[in-house]
Amino acid sequence: MKIESVCVFAASSPAIPDIYLDAARELASALVSNEISMTYGAGAVGIMGVMADTMLEEKGRVTGVIPSFMVKMGWAHDRVSRLVKVKSMHDRKRRMIRGVDAVVAMPGGVGTLEEVMEVITLKQLGQFLKPIVILNTNGFYDPLLKQLEKMVIERFMRPLHNDIWQVCNEPSRVLDTIERAPDWDGSRIKYAAVDQRNDDIIRTSGQ
Repeated sequence: MKIESVCVFAASSPAIPDIYLDAARELASALVSNEISMTYGAGAVGIMGVMADTMLEEKGRVTGVIPSFMVKMGWAHDRVSRLVKVKSMHDRKRRMIRGVDAVVAMPGGVGTLEEVMEVITLKQLGQFLKPIVILNTNGFYDPLLKQLEKMVIERFMRPLHNDIWQVCNEPSRVLDTIERAPDWDGSRIKYAAVDQRNDDIIRTSGQ
């Protein structure tokens, strides 16, 4: 698949360990090198700020999407290629994933976690069909991945739902992971309801 744009979910905290900021710079450079634009939450600090700054310094294109109340708080990046102001957090999430070729989830706080889980839910329900890549820098998402595994094992989801997201540990592997993601089509909404009578739904590759 040809990747032209990605949505990136990421932290806005400036106090996080450098390993996450280094990963942000590496991913940003990879996007620019491959002429891929980024849509993100328009933050000026943390992973969000580093991603945007790096891409802009390297002549990449960055679209920031942010609620008006955050602009009033002074949280918006003032140099993005395009700044889209929306009414609410809900509108922000919807706008960020519109028209992109993939979503990449970098480490972040509860806002990032909410964004990740919403887009996974939308894909499960056939409302978003593009690849979702979880960048598991420094094992950050290990607990979440364990929880998702438990949901499958205990029949809250089906094993096929493991195809909704892909995981990689290094920024250099993100684009390849996107390209190798299995196809997902809207018809799979019929699998959103788990049939407890079907024994095969509790089998996973690790059992």
